[in-house]
Amino acid sequence: MTSADQPRVLRFPDGFLWGAATSSHQIEGGNVNNDWWAREHAPGTFMTEPSGDACDSYHRYPEAVAIVADLGLGSYRFSLEWSRIEPAPGEFSRAARDHYRRMVDTCLQAGVVPNVSLNHFTLPQWFADRGGWAAADAADRFARFTEFVEPVVARDVPYVCTINEPNITAAFANLGQNTTFGGAGLPAPDPHIADGLARAHHRAVEIVRSWDGPQVGWAVATQAFTPLPGAEEQTARYAGARETRFLQEAADDDWLGIQAYTRTFVGPEGPLSVTEGTETTLTGWEYFPGAVGVGLRTAAERAPGVPLLVTENGIATADDDRRRDYTEGALRAVHAAIADGVDVRGYYHWSLLDNFEWVAGYRPTFGLVAVDRATFARTVKPSARWLGAVARGNALP
Repeated sequence: MTSADQPRVLRFPDGFLWGAATSSHQIEGGNVNNDWWAREHAPGTFMTEPSGDACDSYHRYPEAVAIVADLGLGSYRFSLEWSRIEPAPGEFSRAARDHYRRMVDTCLQAGVVPNVSLNHFTLPQWFADRGGWAAADAADRFARFTEFVEPVVARDVPYVCTINEPNITAAFANLGQNTTFGGAGLPAPDPHIADGLARAHHRAVEIVRSWDGPQVGWAVATQAFTPLPGAEEQTARYAGARETRFLQEAADDDWLGIQAYTRTFVGPEGPLSVTEGTETTLTGWEYFPGAVGVGLRTAAERAPGVPLLVTENGIATADDDRRRDYTEGALRAVHAAIADGVDVRGYYHWSLLDNFEWVAGYRPTFGLVAVDRATFARTVKPSARWLGAVARGNALP
């Protein structure tokens, strides 16, 4: 084989951040004071199963950090559980706050960069009962919470995410059986919730910036909206409320997180279901590794000049070889975007652990690490070792 025939190694920029992501409710277990726990246990619930003990990560987080460090991924993205820290309005738990600070310290001791989200979907039940993000004082309440967690993230945490996937939060205001998996497209976001999320985000950005430490932004779910011929205007309108508005809200932020899994075709009548014969994942989404590249380019257009992080990207599959294939395709799309001048600073795989996937329960397995549902034993998958090798070399062979 001549040098011209050898595969080209794709090198990522110096300092590129590699990591894996999780969220509190999906892995901690026992979050009894939030709105999702209540939804899981409501009479006649459409939830597949309750979260229960999840991965018991509230107690086993040192093991997660150790796995990230051992793999060589370099960074761990996790979220704070607001309902633990403020289980009743104005009643703050210093013990819960200290717990999350210990998580940060554990990362630092292991040489792992912490990336912390202040909110990842779940809300204290009392906050939800008061109207959630649509309440007149929602931004004030979230600002008060943000100020309280300053000791957790004001030092040693280079990236703080205010709110994870606000567009999904707004779209799922009327959550139902088919709004997370199996349907075509996304419900129209509730405009009052969308406005409330934007206000809360901007207030939190001001607070975090006052600490003169972390860089702050939020993470938006991108859908790679793809128009059929003649449906370009329809697609732009459809994406406007579901994605574009939320990307543009980040125009003045320090960074913007992009989360991508699949694509959505849009015709003259709206979004289309996945066509028969197309490969799909355990969530029913099209297998489309290029989604992350589309998301990055779209974000660069809508929030020009804002550095980007891929804060979530992955695949729900029981076939770990297919996970590796998907991730390799996604990383090639990330590298191509960088080569074209898109400012991408890092990549976080979703998820570190097989975990609780909201309406669908534990069936969709996104993890680089399997979790035994009875013993909580962690088993690192081959795809994780492969991704760790890519991260250590900062290059894709």
